[in-house]
Amino acid sequence: MTETLGEVRPAGSAGDRLDTPVPAILKADFYNFQADLSPVEQQAVLRLRTFLEQQVRPIADDYWDRAEFPREIIRPLADLGMFGLQIPSTARFENSSVFRGWAALEMGRVDASTATFVGVQSGLSMNSIALGGSPEQQQTWLPPMSRGELIGAFGLTEPLSGSDSARGLRTTAERRGDTWVLDGAKRWIGNATFADVVVIWARDVADQQVKGFLVRRGTPGFSTSKIQGKQSLRIVQNADIVLQGVEVDEADRLPEIRSFEDVATVLRLTRAGVAWQSVGVAIGAYEAALRYVGEREQFGKPIASYQLVQDRLAQCLGNITACIALCVQVSRMEDEDRQSHAHAALAKSYATSRMREVVAWCRELLGGNGITLAGGVARYFGDAEALYSLEGTRDMSNLIVGRDITGVSAFV
Repeated sequence: MTETLGEVRPAGSAGDRLDTPVPAILKADFYNFQADLSPVEQQAVLRLRTFLEQQVRPIADDYWDRAEFPREIIRPLADLGMFGLQIPSTARFENSSVFRGWAALEMGRVDASTATFVGVQSGLSMNSIALGGSPEQQQTWLPPMSRGELIGAFGLTEPLSGSDSARGLRTTAERRGDTWVLDGAKRWIGNATFADVVVIWARDVADQQVKGFLVRRGTPGFSTSKIQGKQSLRIVQNADIVLQGVEVDEADRLPEIRSFEDVATVLRLTRAGVAWQSVGVAIGAYEAALRYVGEREQFGKPIASYQLVQDRLAQCLGNITACIALCVQVSRMEDEDRQSHAHAALAKSYATSRMREVVAWCRELLGGNGITLAGGVARYFGDAEALYSLEGTRDMSNLIVGRDITGVSAFV
């Protein structure tokens, strides 16, 4: 790895927004946790923050309203090194789990859909190949994915199987010589409408173990359709996938994936990232509300001067600060190889719950203006609902924690 960062390419028409002020330290980072990052990580944070403010924020509301994805931001994100940061062979610079979490916070602060896209590309898809793939598969897929030349997706959730994926997976894989035949369906698969490769998780009919397969776009029997009518993470291109007799070579099976426990390792690593992303969403809503109360006048003075408003803002900041502290520690535990499934689950459950409170309080501070995109909070309010449920709902995450602290599983 080299401690260098590439040049950032302009992202379409938003690239000329170069006069946007970019804070060196976020006001919502009340205890200045950012200062604990290394100098190289600090530089990377500021570059990412600048890109997000100048090239993503100006277009985010429009793309959210249209439920379309701005593909012009993919290569700039790759140039910033956002894909494959956790993989030694693709990382652009030395970085910690805390930095990777902070990057998710920065993206969530401006646009949760951008953070989710990166989480699918880097955390789910690339991690699946890095942890479960052969050296040949890693060499084939990871470098171009890190450059944003190839897009990945992660096909686990099914129409009838979400929280019970460990036991309820219905997609099947049957080996016939050197070929596997996949049959089934997947749902809520981010990036799938335009992904070049989808990691499909299926149950082997021979041994009933879950295995992973790399399915290329255009493979006969493999089809995707965009899920319409979403009111959360509208920019993310979630799809339904149908697999009808899809043939996959043995060479495209992930050989190091032998059971669902291996899949769970990938999910653990991304679950903490969702916690960080949720903190970013809370900060984005808080910042918008803080601007609003300083400008909005009622009864002859800015509403920021009223006690009830200041109390609500302090509650928001308390939630944000507690969640940053929790996320910093759970990421430090990952760096020290001490992070368990329960640790990641508690971070995700707590951070998304506190995020949900913050975005609701911020929407409340804006009154009727809080339900419009122009108010600056509505997009965060909507996106928070998806983060609250994905990568393990609050209830399922708490049951993972409960199993750890009692020694008794409540899943069955």
